[in-house]
Amino acid sequence: MGGDEAGDVAPDRRSLLTAGLVRELATRLGIRPTKKWGQNFVVDANTVRRIVRLAGVGPDDVVVEVGPGLGSLTLALLPEVAEVVAVEIDPVLAAALASTVAARQPASAARLRVVLADALQLSALDDPQPTALVANLPYNISVPVVLSFLERFPSLERTLVMVQLEVAERLAAPPGSKTYGVPSLKAAWYADVRLAGTVPRSVFWPVPNVDSGLVALVRRAAPPTTATRTEVFACIDAAFAQRRKTLRAALAPWAGSAEAAEVALRAAGIDPRTRGEQLDIIAFAAIAAARPRSDGGPGAVVPNG
Repeated sequence: MGGDEAGDVAPDRRSLLTAGLVRELATRLGIRPTKKWGQNFVVDANTVRRIVRLAGVGPDDVVVEVGPGLGSLTLALLPEVAEVVAVEIDPVLAAALASTVAARQPASAARLRVVLADALQLSALDDPQPTALVANLPYNISVPVVLSFLERFPSLERTLVMVQLEVAERLAAPPGSKTYGVPSLKAAWYADVRLAGTVPRSVFWPVPNVDSGLVALVRRAAPPTTATRTEVFACIDAAFAQRRKTLRAALAPWAGSAEAAEVALRAAGIDPRTRGEQLDIIAFAAIAAARPRSDGGPGAVVPNG
């Protein structure tokens, strides 16, 4: 980190990438967007400005951006924050990003840190630790990236990601809705989640065959429970592995038997005939804590993890 203080550099629209500049950069670098890495580059300056605004980041934030690509969102973030840590799996794009920033926004260049890595394998970052995750995520890894970063980087206070609209709706879905499920519950373990908006296909190159959505997550304390996060997540996975079954039946393999599942459910104050999609994260945390041990007692008392 270094250079001018964040906020001293006005976010000049002329420094952002246009559709023509994105294609020109890609041609110069010999880049052809690949489905393997879910590459769809944002070519609309208004969209990246909107993402930064909705993210609510400021001069004290260290933002981690997964999949910066050619730098469209990076250039919108840099004038507003203390530092951007850009995590890029494509070595060509990773090598070119600093040059793009230096050419388009030289006053911000010192605030960029590029990390060549697979985001799904990334378990640590050098200090200062990130306070926000802001990214246009590849559709095929969006949920694992969000959940793994919230787990591995407890310093993350806020997240604003652009993902496939269907995924966005799933992450932000409330109990009882058709799209509510495992991603909704696991995200709710870490944060309050909401759908922050939709994004048209036309802002991307190449144009995807799906619509996109913006999801905002604000971290809060995990639900009070004696079960660990791993134990709660195992309970959630079991409940939705057989979505149409009652929890008494769906949780039988997890608990050891249907009878043991019923004991845990009743101990948690849940009707055994309930289905998983009807319950919130607090209820699942209670069920996991009440799971009978091999000695017949309730779940072991351990700190959240």
